[in-house]
Amino acid sequence: MRVVVYGAGQLAQMMYLAGSPLGIDVQAVDVNSDTVVHPVSKTSLDIPLEQALDEADALTVEFEHVPERLLEEAARTTKLMPNIDSILVGADRVREKKLLESMSVANCEHKIVTHLEQLDDCVSVLGNRLILKASRDGYDGYGQWRLTDPVDLPALKKALSGLDLEAVPLVVEKMVAFDRELSLIGVRNAKGEVRTYPLAENLHHQGQLHVSVAPATHVDEALQAQAHDIFVKLAEGMNYVGVLAVELFQVGDKLLVNELAPRVHNSGHWTQSGAVTSQFENHLRAVCGLPLGDTTAIGPSAMVNIIGCNSFSRELLSIDGSHLHWYGKSVREKRKMGHINVTTNSYPELGEKLMALSNFLPLEYFPKLIEEATRLKG
Repeated sequence: MRVVVYGAGQLAQMMYLAGSPLGIDVQAVDVNSDTVVHPVSKTSLDIPLEQALDEADALTVEFEHVPERLLEEAARTTKLMPNIDSILVGADRVREKKLLESMSVANCEHKIVTHLEQLDDCVSVLGNRLILKASRDGYDGYGQWRLTDPVDLPALKKALSGLDLEAVPLVVEKMVAFDRELSLIGVRNAKGEVRTYPLAENLHHQGQLHVSVAPATHVDEALQAQAHDIFVKLAEGMNYVGVLAVELFQVGDKLLVNELAPRVHNSGHWTQSGAVTSQFENHLRAVCGLPLGDTTAIGPSAMVNIIGCNSFSRELLSIDGSHLHWYGKSVREKRKMGHINVTTNSYPELGEKLMALSNFLPLEYFPKLIEEATRLKG
């Protein structure tokens, strides 16, 4: 079987590595040049894109910002999974909000802004503490602005004055006093079979995910069931095939959907060693029409992103249960260079191993590590 992935980054690479044992050949498309490449070496396979699409059993994406002309071409083959509408929802916050509202899925109170003058109404309706998000091309904290005091509104308007809000509207949300950020990774196949992983707790710094812990601590059956039900409603409503990540805010015993990612997701990397079946294998199983794999957690796990640096000791592999995943990229500020998975038998042990991990890392690039290790140790 063969799967062609739009995008040639680390997620395509990890799909390739997950597909090999199943006999699934994964090819990647560099969407900047329409070139078919090897997902690991990134070398050209000298195959015309049209031929690759024709020979593939399934087409999928590793990120949602694939040029629409390529998505439309893929959709015409009827092999694209998830479907084009689902991918476009992930690429546009306005579409995302409309989808959530149409399905009565709880999310952050918000307004859509196409003219700066509408910001005054946002303050009147939503209050003085707002987060403004560009509806397209924003990620890892980029394309976001905050308002915490109405006296700063004129300065904020000035900062936004160069934007074409009719072309790219803003989604203005009321800041939620949430208890923590969680995410649910789930998978659905074309037969309607659904499996979801345990909730993960995510720690961010400057808008970027730094550490995920799964299963998240202090999650009862009711909260996990609530997240599962949200996933089922969304996946069935979108006729979704593949892995879908649902990012959530926990407010008391309620969950609000923050964002959707129609693909394998950073907060699901823990599944590579911490679950019976990884998110990457399950995504391939889903799009290839194979039975879905067991999503049970093996034990408490953590995923630690390596961001903007490559100066760490690989002696970290001396920590039992640790696994390094390196992406082979050139170093750039705020760039995800790789990640480390650590899987254990208990949360205190996970805290101990994260503390041990800190001895091999330049901690200025890992601002959440000690904090989370200390919390888990108890």
